[in-house]
Amino acid sequence: MEHIISRRYWWFTLSLLFIAFGFYFLLLHPLVTTGRFQLGLRPSIDFTGGSLWELYFPQQTVDQLNSDEISRIFAENGFDEALVQLSVAEIDARQIGSAIVRTKSLSPTDPLGDQQRVLNGLNARYTEVTRERLETVGATLSQEAARNATVAVIGASVAIMLYLTWAFRQAPNPLRYGVCSVIAMFHDVVLMFGVVAILGFFFSVEIDVLFVTALLTILAFSVHDKIVVFDRIRENLIERRGGEVFDDIVNHSIVQTLPRSINTQLTPLFTLMALLLFGGDTIRNFVLIMLIGLLSGTYSSIFIAPQLLVMWEHQEWKSWFGRGRREVSTVPAN
Repeated sequence: MEHIISRRYWWFTLSLLFIAFGFYFLLLHPLVTTGRFQLGLRPSIDFTGGSLWELYFPQQTVDQLNSDEISRIFAENGFDEALVQLSVAEIDARQIGSAIVRTKSLSPTDPLGDQQRVLNGLNARYTEVTRERLETVGATLSQEAARNATVAVIGASVAIMLYLTWAFRQAPNPLRYGVCSVIAMFHDVVLMFGVVAILGFFFSVEIDVLFVTALLTILAFSVHDKIVVFDRIRENLIERRGGEVFDDIVNHSIVQTLPRSINTQLTPLFTLMALLLFGGDTIRNFVLIMLIGLLSGTYSSIFIAPQLLVMWEHQEWKSWFGRGRREVSTVPAN
């Protein structure tokens, strides 16, 4: 089979291209805007605070719906800069107009009055408008959610690194296994944020608490696959034959675990695809993030984490611009 390790800089370059493309959308926020869209992540009210309205419009008004006009009605009733996302749902063989509107928080002194004024304004333009859902999150709660999400991701990464260092304590340089796993996980996280920024720009996908749930779940899937690959590397190092170089051992270990890695990930992949197609709008973003993370985690377990281990073994950063990088494959395993 193709020597996967010898092409590690191809895999690194491919990852960097995907990450750079995602960063184009992720890091320009809020410097570049295009119409109603703004580059960067689209945080939901879970992180920004505010109110989320879900409105239904009768079938006879579906063709008349206009996001700018709905935003204007909200502005006339005290909710400036309302963000409106329109869609059409089919309920009981009827087409029903649906609008998700994100606004500032309702007035704490007269929340019912705010709701009634907005509904009156909408009904003056569209008849029989119904409010299906209304959620309000305060600024303090949203800041706490963002802080807790950050702490959860960092805490999980540190715990995983320490655990892997302990689990591979009998292997040479056990710290490398933990650090390489965390770096590969960081690759998955950055790639996911970039893809979500792209989806937010083109399809208005928002990040919410479910995004954090998906992120932590994917980290667990990803590190599990990396443990399988690293464990096989450790076993092959113990049983290595004389003269066998480190690169060949790692490459052989990847080839041995490749079918298992692919087959293991196909099971949740089929389940997530079914949920994406038939699960409904409520969990669609969550399932989409899970799918992206699953593919990224599988890729990094095969083409990133073991390659980092080899690069560290040869300390290639010392010879990136010299002859050393071309000669490291001849160095025997320690």
